[in-house]
Amino acid sequence: MSRRLLALVCVSASLASGCGLMSEDGAGERRTVTVWLMKDSASQDFLKRFTEGFEREHPDLDLDIRIQEWTGIGDKVQTALKAGGTDGPDVIEVGNTQVPQYAEGGRLQDLTLESMRDWGMEDWLPGLAEPGQWMSQQYGIPWYAANRVVIYRKDLFEQAGITEPPRTREEWLTATEKLDSGGDQGIYLAGQDWYTLSGFIWDEGGELAEEEGGTWKGALDSEAALRGMDFYRELQALGDGPVDADEEHPPQSGVFAKERVAQIVAVPGLARSIVRENPELEGRLGFFPVPGKTADKPGAVFTGGSDLVVPKNTDEHDGALAVVEALVGSKWNTDLARTMNYVPNKKSLADAVAGEEGVAAMAAGAAQGRATPGTPRWGAVEADNPIKEYMTKVLTGGEAESEARKASDRITGLLDLDA
Repeated sequence: MSRRLLALVCVSASLASGCGLMSEDGAGERRTVTVWLMKDSASQDFLKRFTEGFEREHPDLDLDIRIQEWTGIGDKVQTALKAGGTDGPDVIEVGNTQVPQYAEGGRLQDLTLESMRDWGMEDWLPGLAEPGQWMSQQYGIPWYAANRVVIYRKDLFEQAGITEPPRTREEWLTATEKLDSGGDQGIYLAGQDWYTLSGFIWDEGGELAEEEGGTWKGALDSEAALRGMDFYRELQALGDGPVDADEEHPPQSGVFAKERVAQIVAVPGLARSIVRENPELEGRLGFFPVPGKTADKPGAVFTGGSDLVVPKNTDEHDGALAVVEALVGSKWNTDLARTMNYVPNKKSLADAVAGEEGVAAMAAGAAQGRATPGTPRWGAVEADNPIKEYMTKVLTGGEAESEARKASDRITGLLDLDA
């Protein structure tokens, strides 16, 4: 039978029973879906399990998973999205806050319908789902999350007579003040840890920047944002963190490992680095969610993690959707979370990681997760980062309201799309 006649037969038969592409010898033609995933996002064992399971359930599809480096990935993705031809990626893992910059040029598939109808978007973690939107459409599909918790020394808490981790901000301040004595630091909190500050601002109802009539403006000078900065100032003073540096200068894991520090705010995975540097701390570390204003829910936190996007120029649209659906579905999403100590993409899946203390604390906080403002220009703010300078000015005695106004004006200028 000729290929043309076979195609006509398939069109007719598909109305009753469906007909796939076949070769002349009757074997199904397998199509390849190319997937770009970032280095260390998933273990080789997980990728092997997923590939075998996916291809078994989709006998017409082969997976070609290509691991990418984070360094320089922005330009590489933009190039791929603009390219013609058929050898580019069909699914791409991107940082959750990167989605707007890729969606802005109209080069991503709009996945709003699938998100609402098939993928349970109403249960997604907000810190992953919200930055995946652009112009009210869903382009980034939440894959996994990670966020900050409080890592603490159980032995120092016990010595201070603190029997339970604090659940409110006031309890946190009281406990930290008690721990900040006898040569111990109650908390090590660098002065320019703006991710942690962001959570306090969001808890107060403030924002880093706000959109008004299509224009983004800095918002650090709002009353709510100033209250967040005031709490940060109180907490930061209960330790010896440098006021003119961030949490990586020096790396706070090293400070925590070498000195008598009761607490740091970090992702749970940092505990492994701490124990490697100081094996004596094995079994002495605990975790709890960043406390909120009230005991009924944890504090807001910046949610990092990854979303999956589908380029508009893919030539394997259906195959790409099948890959996304599998990776973000409960089976493989919980498998990934357990394997990598991540937070799953849905609040309802938090029980899947409840057995590990650090991840459980992270999952509790992730329900209050947020992301940076959803503008493609936010990267320019982070590159210049007037927030860090503002924090140092306040912590060294500057008047908070005037310094916040200056920083907000700089953020507004950096977010100007016409600049």
